[in-house]
Amino acid sequence: MKPILILTVLAIAMACNNAKQSERMKYKTTGHIERVDPALDTIIDTDAKAEIIAEGFDWSEGPLWVESEQMLLFSDVPTNTVYKWTEENGTEVYLRPSGYTGSKPSQRKEPGSNGLLLDNEGNLVLCQHGDRRMARMNARLDQPEATFTTLADTYNGKRFNSPNDAVYNHVGELFFTDPPYGLLAQNDDDPAKEIPFNGVYKVKPNGEVILLADSITRPNGIAFFPDQKKLLVACSDPNAANWYVLDAEDNILASPTLFYSATDERDGLKGLPDGLKINKNGTVFASGPGGIWIFNSAGKVLGKIKLDEAASNVALSADEKTVYVTNDMYVLRIKLKP
Repeated sequence: MKPILILTVLAIAMACNNAKQSERMKYKTTGHIERVDPALDTIIDTDAKAEIIAEGFDWSEGPLWVESEQMLLFSDVPTNTVYKWTEENGTEVYLRPSGYTGSKPSQRKEPGSNGLLLDNEGNLVLCQHGDRRMARMNARLDQPEATFTTLADTYNGKRFNSPNDAVYNHVGELFFTDPPYGLLAQNDDDPAKEIPFNGVYKVKPNGEVILLADSITRPNGIAFFPDQKKLLVACSDPNAANWYVLDAEDNILASPTLFYSATDERDGLKGLPDGLKINKNGTVFASGPGGIWIFNSAGKVLGKIKLDEAASNVALSADEKTVYVTNDMYVLRIKLKP
């Protein structure tokens, strides 16, 4: 083949490849940004778009950005599956089963994993609705297998309801919420419910389980403020659609203090306070009525990412320049200001 012809063929091949890559980079968008306070202008552009990077799920949840693998993991709770998304390959099944590992078919509406996180050694930890426990995957992140070690599954000899979301502190203590959404009836009247309340717990490195709060009616999303002395906990109760602050340093049952109430601001809007993340500056990104609420560390609303469908949880990239949102059947990506 002549050199000129070879160069021409290579040029055409490269152009086709670039066109395919460009096509992969185009995503549909949804929602809009609502500016409430001028401080929002330092966080996100008001014309920023929420890109739909994945879709077709029953109820997406628990997003986790894994920097070492350049991948986003997230749960599809009803289908008992964890999915993996990468810019290069899109969406792939990552782990199945993810939350219920029994041999008989589960009758629960939400048997799968919910919140996903990494422990301080980089292992994948899952809030498992179906198995009603906090568990660690016994495999490398790049070679996932549905084998698990139980980190905690009971309090005072009684089984948890269905661990929902969780976070580690720097000394390896695990904090998690335990509402009833993974039970068959998904409420406090479920006959399988063994603990009479819906708790917030801490698991010490030695496995000891400590109850931190039992008065939040539907504890859900949970995250640390930057100093790790305080926790922010969402309550997904329609009659108490609130966020609460909880002391993380004491090992005693405590009374949470109100951070913000959206109970009177949810008319006609889909979603409730659910999953949330807090960046290094103390900015809170919290799923709530109508989309993602953005607060400063004092509980002042700075703005919202308004969405048509209910948002369940959020994740931040390692550089905190991107927020990922699980949005019912969708997974979204929104770019933040550098």
